[in-house]
Amino acid sequence: MQDIAQPIPDITSPDQPLQLWGGVECTVNRVGDEYIEQLARSGHVSRLSDYELFAALGIRVLRQPIVWEKVAPESLATADWSWPDAALEKLQQLGMTPIAGLVHHGSGPRHTSLIDPQFPDKLAEYAEAVSTRYPWIEWYTPVNEPLTTARFSGLYGHWYPHGRDDSTFLRALVNECRATILAMQAIRKVNAKARLVQTDDLGKTFSTPRMAYQAELENERHWLSFDLLCGRVHKNHPLWAYLIASGIRDSELEWLQENRCPPDVLGINHYLSGERYLDEHLERYPEYAHGGNGRDRYADVLAARVRLEGMAGTEVLLKEAWERYRIPIAITECHNGCSREEQLRWFLEVWRGAERVKQDGATVLAVTAWSLLGAFDWNHLVTRSNGHYESGVFDLRSPQPRPTAIASLIKNLGSGHEPDHPLLEVPGWWKRPERFIYGISLHDSGEMNRQSEQRPKLATVYPAVRPVLMTGGRGTLGYAFARICEARGIPNHVLSRAELDIANRDSIHRALFELQPWAIINTAGYVRVDDAEVDCERCFRENTLGPELLGSECADRDIQLLTFSSDLVFNGLNSRPYSEGHEVDQLNQYGLSKAEAERRVLNRMPAALVVRTSAFFGPWDQYNFIYAALRSLAASREFRAAEDVFISPTYVPDLVNASLDLLIDGESGIWHLANPGEVSWATLAHKAAQLASISTRSLQPCSMTELNLAARRPTYSVLGSARGLMMPPFEDALQRYTHEREVRWEPEELAA
Repeated sequence: MQDIAQPIPDITSPDQPLQLWGGVECTVNRVGDEYIEQLARSGHVSRLSDYELFAALGIRVLRQPIVWEKVAPESLATADWSWPDAALEKLQQLGMTPIAGLVHHGSGPRHTSLIDPQFPDKLAEYAEAVSTRYPWIEWYTPVNEPLTTARFSGLYGHWYPHGRDDSTFLRALVNECRATILAMQAIRKVNAKARLVQTDDLGKTFSTPRMAYQAELENERHWLSFDLLCGRVHKNHPLWAYLIASGIRDSELEWLQENRCPPDVLGINHYLSGERYLDEHLERYPEYAHGGNGRDRYADVLAARVRLEGMAGTEVLLKEAWERYRIPIAITECHNGCSREEQLRWFLEVWRGAERVKQDGATVLAVTAWSLLGAFDWNHLVTRSNGHYESGVFDLRSPQPRPTAIASLIKNLGSGHEPDHPLLEVPGWWKRPERFIYGISLHDSGEMNRQSEQRPKLATVYPAVRPVLMTGGRGTLGYAFARICEARGIPNHVLSRAELDIANRDSIHRALFELQPWAIINTAGYVRVDDAEVDCERCFRENTLGPELLGSECADRDIQLLTFSSDLVFNGLNSRPYSEGHEVDQLNQYGLSKAEAERRVLNRMPAALVVRTSAFFGPWDQYNFIYAALRSLAASREFRAAEDVFISPTYVPDLVNASLDLLIDGESGIWHLANPGEVSWATLAHKAAQLASISTRSLQPCSMTELNLAARRPTYSVLGSARGLMMPPFEDALQRYTHEREVRWEPEELAA
């Protein structure tokens, strides 16, 4: 690799403002004989252009993977340096400082493991090869999160070598710490200025009085990787006896003291899930939260979900780390796998907490935007590849990484500008009353309080926060938006047709003046496709004129607008899914009203977001095809459904959540949102009945013409997207519907 090194800025200077760092999720963990690689799944290794996106956000320090298992899976003799060569050259060109990561939640190549006595020497050999090839790199993280990795691999059995005991856990941890020390020694032989950024998850455990002994162990243990590296684990250390009893030899701990390698930067990986609560009353919690330590059985849940006082939070954790070590600190991971507004709230809360601790005198260097490209399957702790993706600063579900609202937030923070989105004025779920999902809250004394399930509307709790205004409040979509906005902490006002006539400019003016919304979500409209053939005037008034007026008023007032269109704008002559760029050509009056609305809205307001969707079905109402089919089939009544018309069914909760994310991201123009997949109406009824364990003997597939509908329908109106596949597959949505649907039919209804 060509050495085009340039002076590296001192990123540890305490005098500069809080820095914005970045990182890409790069885990290569082993489950059984399978290696699960985040970089391969994100496609980052094939897109050097990603680095230009990162640099454009103001990121000048990047946690850059040079992962052992990826570069040299067999041996150093057959190592493939092509990607790190290209990536590091690109970073140099962009003036970005890398923090080289060598093992990220991994256990090394197949010829070693975390409990292999040779693991430390083998990693040191690899580290020397890296530093020899890239002698200008100054910052290293040889092993990311050694404590967390050891817990997951040696104590909980999630990752290779799948241990479930203290001996395996501590053997893995001591090996990782020894490997870090040997790696830094090898690197410093090449570059004496090399410095260690040691990362680990930092949390806090609370408990009932009975479980205080376990909480005390957890709270002492979460410092253990840092204590071992700093040479602090001597015979007076609280965990010395625990280590010795678990098979760690005195001589090993003495070696760590003699070869102490304190980090130059303490990297705190900060997650909501890091703060826990232990409670021996198992009956209060679902079975998946149950566990134990061999002495007591207890539930282990998020502290924010039960502790009345809430989480300790960023400031407390950073101050504890600073007081304990007096080493410069950086938050090296900050991510919340949640909806977009909650991701924004979490990052901002962490940033502001870090700023306050820095102002109080601690050396806090940076907050890291992690993960820039999102992450895969962390909802199951990367124990299997299910394809679950949570977006980050960029969303990979588009053809190219698409910047989300987090990109704007971190760019503003990094450049010293205060963000001002109304949704940031509402606290995150971890500080709102609805956090108590188990129906109880617990004092630190162990005293329990019952929590009411009745909550006041957010617009009442936060009256000063500009709301979202929703039209069509009595319809399926309007109800779903109201319900989900409340759950997501988005203050909203829902207006019925009687309260807001969207085709009347004066009515719109009154609503905007009174409510002062930051966005309008238009779910009002004429929905009776067959009636529209004769009721054209009313259809066009509600579906075309109304959205046009909303677009005009929103454009004048700088209010965001989300409105909905339909798959019926297409003629059905395609044999492959329609994307946003396909030419529209309608077969009926309803489709014509929607296509004309698209044209007029975007003409009046190019910044509007227009979502085309198809064939709603949802868990909270009975006005949809699947409900009608299941109700009839359950009563053994004949149900006719077209087998020659293909659509893309859309699960309403998925549609609402995806639409809200796009709205918050500031997206505009036409987007197609439907659960990927295609099915005929008859097959849809059959699949739904099978999942609901309902007989399909009374299902009668037929042709569309046999149904004698007044309005022509396209025979193929499946929606695809050239802009991004934002929703889970149809089959997944249908399975969730059968479990989540709240509207049921009573036996007397079936007999009617």
